[in-house]
Order: sequence, then structure tokens, then C-alpha cells
Amino acid sequence: MTQVWPVADLERGRLVGLAFRMLGTVADAEDAVQEAFVRWYRLDDDARTAVRNPVGWFARTTSRVCLDVLKSASRRHEQYVGPWLPEPVPDGRYRVPAPSDDGDPADLAVRAESVSMALLTVMESMTPAERVAFVLRDVFGYPVAEIADVLDRSPGAVRQLASSARSRVAALGPDASAGGAGARLTTAFERAANDGDVAALVRLLHPGVTLRSDGGGVARAALNPVLGPDKVARFVVGVLARQIPVRLASRVTDAGTVLTFDRDGSVGGVLELVVRDGAVVDVLIQWNPHKLQLWQTAT
Repeated sequence: MTQVWPVADLERGRLVGLAFRMLGTVADAEDAVQEAFVRWYRLDDDARTAVRNPVGWFARTTSRVCLDVLKSASRRHEQYVGPWLPEPVPDGRYRVPAPSDDGDPADLAVRAESVSMALLTVMESMTPAERVAFVLRDVFGYPVAEIADVLDRSPGAVRQLASSARSRVAALGPDASAGGAGARLTTAFERAANDGDVAALVRLLHPGVTLRSDGGGVARAALNPVLGPDKVARFVVGVLARQIPVRLASRVTDAGTVLTFDRDGSVGGVLELVVRDGAVVDVLIQWNPHKLQLWQTAT
């Protein structure tokens, strides 16, 4: 018998977007949504008929699957080769439409930037319950009562979890994304790096700047964070010098402007800057080819 999808393809994409923000990679997100579909088809006919809102059922079930994955994520990350960074995504992927155009600007910014490597990296520091509460409440706008059902917590506990998660995100600062001042710094960073101008790069970097790169044991990457303006600047310039004719190119995404390592139109890496107080405080580079597959189809 041919199975009929209980939710439309659009809603399935939204579920993947929800799971991606919780788990940080597209593959894990798609696996979580697939597991939710498996659980749906394991229900008997009466149980499926009793579900009045399949979309809501899938959102809750997908969130519960993600919660279980997050609880075991620390062990998986400990076995990872080098720093683990979330997967960057090109423009238009897993966008969350705002309920209206007159929403709170800060809320709209969180929705837009919730796929940035910077924000997803901060979310890695959250507890599993905080991360689920933040994504469901602040990004997708689900009611507290529904989130309480997912987490098996009281509504008051959910509000506390979301508030705690929100404070971690606020620590990024208003200029953390590559919009506004961040966009100008990204443009200057691109120019200085492509010119091989170490001194110009150093002037853009905060004294405590850190560079982390994720090769996943597949691509060449620094196994430890690179610390300090001079070392970070020389690392970036050195990478480009060793990989001629690779150059940095700016790309505008939903999360802001990022830089890609381009060779004849092929993306070999994605670099994102985290900006605070007019200087670059973090440089995040994704080189793991398993986390760059969407960029090959987007070029």
C-alpha cells in the first residue's frame, strides 16, 4: 500500500529546520525527522486517527528525538577529531518566517540568525533542555504549554530554561552577526586576507581573538584553537598562500555575510566572523566536506 505523507513537504522542511537548530548538522536533523516518521507509522490506525493535529504531533515527536540525541552528543563530540563546529547553511535554507512584519526586532534577528555558526556554537554550551526550550520558544514561537509537554517540565521551569538560554545568546552582543558593523569588518577581513596583508588583518582582530577550524578528521584543519591576533592573521594568510588560486569570497546568507574559500566556483570551506565592540573576537572555519555539501549545490 502506498503511504500518504501525514504532513506536506513544506512542513517536513520546517521540521528539518527545527531539528537542525537543535542538533547543528543537516544529516542529524534529517535522521531525527525520519525517526519521527518511523514512530508515526508504528502507531496503529486508531492512534493515528486520534491525532487531530499531525503537524503538532510531528513537532513534539521530532523535538523529543532531538532531546535524546542532545543528551548523548557530548560523548560523540569527545570522539570527534579536532574542534567540532556546527554546519553552515547557504541562503534560504531552513528559513523561519516571522509571524508578522511588525514583530520585535530582537526576536526577528534571533529567527534570522538562528542558523549562523556563531549562534549554533553558543547553543552547544546550553543544556539539552535549554536548547530545546530556546529553539521551540524563541525561534519557532511554540506555546510554553506545548514545550512543557515535550520536556516533561512545568511551564514555569520551561520559562526559566528559555530565559537562561536567552542570556547565553545575549552574551554574543548586538554586533555578533555579520550584519551592520560585522558586515563591514567581514569585507575588510576578506580584502586583507586575499591581499596577504597580515598587519591589516591584525588591526581587525580583538586581542583575545580565537580561531577554530573543523576538518572532522577528513580535511586538513588546526587540531587546537589558534589564539591571538598575530597567529590568527598568519594562519589565515598562510592557508590562502598554500592553496593558490583559492580566494575568500563573500556570500550573503540568512545569518549574515560569510566568507567562502573558493576555487573555480567550488566551495572548500566557510568562514564566519563573530564581532564584538567593533573587533573580531572569533573566527570559525568549517572545512569538513560532510558539512559543506549544501554549498556545492548552491554555487
